[in-house]
Amino acid sequence: MPGDEPFRRQVALITGAARLRGIGRATAVALAELGADIVITGTARDPASFPEDEKSSGWPGIEGTAAQIRERGRRCLPLTADASSGADARRVASAALAEFQRIDILVNNAALARGADRVPLTELSEDLWRSVLEVKLTGSFLMCRAVLPTLIAQGQGGSIVNVSSIAGKRGSPNTVAYCAANAGLQGFTQALAMEVAPHRIRVNAVCPGLTATSRMDSLAKENWDEFVRQHVPWAARRKITS
Repeated sequence: MPGDEPFRRQVALITGAARLRGIGRATAVALAELGADIVITGTARDPASFPEDEKSSGWPGIEGTAAQIRERGRRCLPLTADASSGADARRVASAALAEFQRIDILVNNAALARGADRVPLTELSEDLWRSVLEVKLTGSFLMCRAVLPTLIAQGQGGSIVNVSSIAGKRGSPNTVAYCAANAGLQGFTQALAMEVAPHRIRVNAVCPGLTATSRMDSLAKENWDEFVRQHVPWAARRKITS
């Protein structure tokens, strides 16, 4: 029913949506269920690097997300792209317009894989520092810059959602690059929101806390339980059964 599809005839572009257990895939599928046609991006991951649940289920990467969207009766354009590349951002925006003739929603979700950057600052390489910021912060800037001319020209408003993290509000040891990238993304969001408000374009950042995505697989089960206790206040009061 149209009343159950508030985003019907709208087009949403979501970056970083190729993982089975990821915020990007879940966001893309949810928007499809609400009526939007979808453009998704992801990196060309080597299947040998997939998590065990993706391997065992035969998860095909970005095409798996596209299939779930199409199963819900919506159109989907899956694109392989480097979130830190300005040329790729322009290519993705152009392909979305060629396929759907409009863009209404942009969700910047892409982030560098967690793990190698979680070291003391004195052990963090300059290249890795730059990579974390370039994918999360610069990547969001590049996609916004590529998509905003269309949102403005359409004259119908629009929405940009930047997926940040609680790490941008509260620091923790061995996460300087990740915290800096997310704090920067929140400042970027606030400034851009003021800039494009006259065009009726909303810009928001969401800041998830601890979320059991495949990004967290580097934590062994026993370390995961302790990590949850340290970061989720209520979890410290009860036995973890996950």
